[in-house]
Amino acid sequence: MNSGLFIIVGIAAGLIVGYFVRRLQASYLANSAEGRVQKMLEESKQKEKEILLAAKSKAIEITETAKKQENEFRSQIIKVEQRIERKEGDLEKKFSELEKLKQDIALKAEEIIKKKEEVEEIRQQQVEKLEKVAGMDREEAKKVLTAAVEKSISEDLADLARKKISIANQDAEKEAKNIVAQAIERCSAEVATETTTTYVQLPSEEMKGRIIGKEGRNIKAFEQMMGVEVIVDDTPDTVVISGFNSIRRHVAKRTLEKLIKDGRIHPARIEEAHAKAKEEISQEIAEAGENAVYDLGITNFPPKLIFLVGRLKFRSSYGQNVLKHSIEMARLCEIMAKEVGADVNIVKQAALLHDIGKALDQDMEGTHVEIGKEIAKKFGLSEKIINAIEAHHDDVGHTSIEAILVDAADNISGGRPGARRESFDQYIKRLEELENVANSFKGVEKTYAIQGGREIRIFIKPEEIDDWGAIKLAKDIANRIQNELKYPGEVKVNVIRETRTIEYAR
Repeated sequence: MNSGLFIIVGIAAGLIVGYFVRRLQASYLANSAEGRVQKMLEESKQKEKEILLAAKSKAIEITETAKKQENEFRSQIIKVEQRIERKEGDLEKKFSELEKLKQDIALKAEEIIKKKEEVEEIRQQQVEKLEKVAGMDREEAKKVLTAAVEKSISEDLADLARKKISIANQDAEKEAKNIVAQAIERCSAEVATETTTTYVQLPSEEMKGRIIGKEGRNIKAFEQMMGVEVIVDDTPDTVVISGFNSIRRHVAKRTLEKLIKDGRIHPARIEEAHAKAKEEISQEIAEAGENAVYDLGITNFPPKLIFLVGRLKFRSSYGQNVLKHSIEMARLCEIMAKEVGADVNIVKQAALLHDIGKALDQDMEGTHVEIGKEIAKKFGLSEKIINAIEAHHDDVGHTSIEAILVDAADNISGGRPGARRESFDQYIKRLEELENVANSFKGVEKTYAIQGGREIRIFIKPEEIDDWGAIKLAKDIANRIQNELKYPGEVKVNVIRETRTIEYAR
């Protein structure tokens, strides 16, 4: 019983003590939190003061900057206003000066009108006096003056035209020479001249008898089979093959060389050698055509047309090999076409084919130009190529720059020194034709063909032809030569008009 009481009392005492301990702990904790809060409040107040001080100083700084900018802006405005006031003053001053100038101009205009009226009146009086002195009215005097002015203008125009034509010719000739010189310099074609020989060298004189054969049997069979004539004369160790067709002549030459090398000459052997020679020549023709188009970079020619091109290897004109001449022309045209902006492919093909008619002109009727035109049409070539073939001898007019280049290259290749040859009789005849054409014109006194027919000098009668007429005469003679005569290269027409006065001092 007592022990239970003690236990209860003990529990109660523990509870009481625990209560007071908890209150003490709570009081301590409360005091500690208030201290922290108080401290935070004090720190906040301190920061608030610092922020307010910083804001005030910033506001003062901004205000001072704004005042400074305001003062600068006001000073600028004042300067602008002063400048505007000065300009307004200047404008007012200039306006007053313009008003004064306008008044002066008006006064001077009135004076000019009065002077003009006075001058017109004086001129009318002078005209009336001149009419009385000259014995002519105004219309007659006008006609006389007009005639004098027309004559003066005509002389001036002739002089001006002569100068302009001279300058234009010099510029054109300079530019043309430059292009041609570049083309010739860059063209690496072979020399175009070639001697087409019909002579066959024999190992001995005894071979002539074997060629003739018994009672001429061998030589007759040879001539009938080849379509040529074999001339056996007194020339030592040499026979001559004569024939119009150049390919037949080359086949005959090759056949005879084979027979001479073999030593056996009889009709059967001649036929065998002829077949081999003909085959070899055909192969050479094909290779020549293929090499030509390959070297020029032409890829669209059919095989038959290439074979015709190769036939030109055995064709010559004035001693100039036609195939080499055509290849040289194609290279010249290529370079000139690049300079002037023409179609390079068209001009190369046209240059190579310009004389293609000569591949067949010995086997069919017609000029090489007509035959060449038909060949080009047959193979479906372009109109520019056909026109270049037709126009390179001026049978028709040029319709394209490519045709003009082909014509120019033909003159360059065929007209340069050493390219072609002609007989003495043909040379004399050509010079006479040039002189006769010039002498046929009225007012021509003397004519001289010089420089191998490349220039013709014409002396005219100055009392019959004036300067303007001399210019026209030169053009007419040049056109007549171009339309009627055939000549290699270019002919310079030089018309000379001079007046000579002779007096003697005694």
